Amino acid sequence: MLAVSGCANSGFTSAPSGPVFASTPPQENQQSVAALPALPQAATTEVSVSAVDSQLQEFVDPAALAKMSDKDKQEASSAQYFAMQTGRPGAPRHWSGDSGASGSVTVGPFVRVNERDCREFEHTVTIGGTNYTKSGTSCRENGNWVVAQS
Repeated sequence: MLAVSGCANSGFTSAPSGPVFASTPPQENQQSVAALPALPQAATTEVSVSAVDSQLQEFVDPAALAKMSDKDKQEASSAQYFAMQTGRPGAPRHWSGDSGASGSVTVGPFVRVNERDCREFEHTVTIGGTNYTKSGTSCRENGNWVVAQS
């Protein structure tokens, strides 16, 4: 229920119906926008791809990794991360890339080892009908999953 009370005309004239913006001369706006530095797009992409490569080397068979596109690697890395973080034990997390490669990551239950969360994993990559599988145990250190045994 909406109740409105105490409405009265105070004698003021009507205010503008929309938002009121402070006006700034166009030249000042143009100068401040032009002063912003451009973001290095290519450098950012290259760093993220090499970071993905270094992370995946621990979780994916090297023979499969050599045949995967950058998009395949990003999809595999994302699936690996989310499987390790939140995956249900025994439930595969599937992924597929842009070059025909696909895969799945299956994890075991969380186990506490030396004050660290650890999980067993199995990451299978399928390329051209061939399966490449790597399994091991990974533990979370400082927010990152590091393979302790493979």
